[in-house]
Amino acid sequence: MDLRRLRDLWQRQSVTLRDLPLALVLALGPLIPSWQSQGTRLGDMPDRPLDALAAVAVALQCLPLAVRRRWPAVCLALVSAGFALDQLRGYHTVAGSALAVALVSAGAHLDRYRRTTATLATAAYVAMAVGLHRDGSVDRVSDYVTFYVLLALAWGVGAWLRQSRIAEAEHRRQVADSTRTAERTRIARELHDVVTHHVTAMVVQAEAARYVTADPERLDRTLTAVTDTGRSAISDLRRLLDVLNPDHGADPRTPTVGELHGLVELTRQAGQPVEYVKEGSPPETTGVAEVAAYRVVQEALTNALKHAHGSRTTVRVRHGEKEITVEVSTDGSGPHARIVGGSGRGLAGLRERVAILGGEFSADAQTGGGFVVQARIPAGSPS
Repeated sequence: MDLRRLRDLWQRQSVTLRDLPLALVLALGPLIPSWQSQGTRLGDMPDRPLDALAAVAVALQCLPLAVRRRWPAVCLALVSAGFALDQLRGYHTVAGSALAVALVSAGAHLDRYRRTTATLATAAYVAMAVGLHRDGSVDRVSDYVTFYVLLALAWGVGAWLRQSRIAEAEHRRQVADSTRTAERTRIARELHDVVTHHVTAMVVQAEAARYVTADPERLDRTLTAVTDTGRSAISDLRRLLDVLNPDHGADPRTPTVGELHGLVELTRQAGQPVEYVKEGSPPETTGVAEVAAYRVVQEALTNALKHAHGSRTTVRVRHGEKEITVEVSTDGSGPHARIVGGSGRGLAGLRERVAILGGEFSADAQTGGGFVVQARIPAGSPS
């Protein structure tokens, strides 16, 4: 079993089990000859040989460390009692270092009654100092204050760790919220791109069918176009829903500029005269620039159907070595009947999409009627 698997197995254990080794090491410390003279000495009291009560003091100081993260207040209370016994009886064992660990743990993991705990701990320290003084301690008040400052620093280190942990959790929460917001925005944009064009084309085609009822052949072609558009919309929606479903395992399908011929033909079937001009050759692999170029043309043609139905529309796409240039314009020659209203969400989404890629986007009305949508998209970014 490698070290990584051992570490993962250890991390899956309860915090009590993971904190137990430190408690046992400190508890066995007084039995090690070289450690017997390394204990904390407060009050300069004479050393006392270890006895049964010393074992109680060691156990009180060390064993509660196993629950220092689960019950930090209980741990601190027991360790403090053991430390006071250790100092008042003059054992001065190495187990006294457990007090610093308990203070750091309490400062880091205690969530409630923090001020009350600190106040009670301070009162207990004062009581122990008074007891040492009565037992003949020769330490001055400044010595006790210095030791208290060291204990307060241990608590402060734990409090700093706690604040760092809270800040990290808050940062992760904000990142998660931002990620969810970005994902919702992406889904909304994809739904808009997939649905709006097809539905707009269907509405326009259905509206046109009202005026060709006297010509069965034209009516049949118009209704066939509506049916084909609806099927295309359903197919695109199914693909999008498959991608959004984490259990489906579908690969995301992204449109490319190579599919613009079909998009233009679909718009023509809706009654929009469209001229398509392509310069250069698209790359063999699909990149985010190609997807963005397709979406720009799709949204521009959708707006042409909505706001300039029947107007001559020109689509120009030029593939350069470093960028893709898109221009979609209408000349304002149509009846200017607004078939479907718009919210402006599509153009705003395109402007954001192109800006993320470091490109430029504009949508402006033309002098004499009509409008023009232009985009310059840096190429070369893989999807």
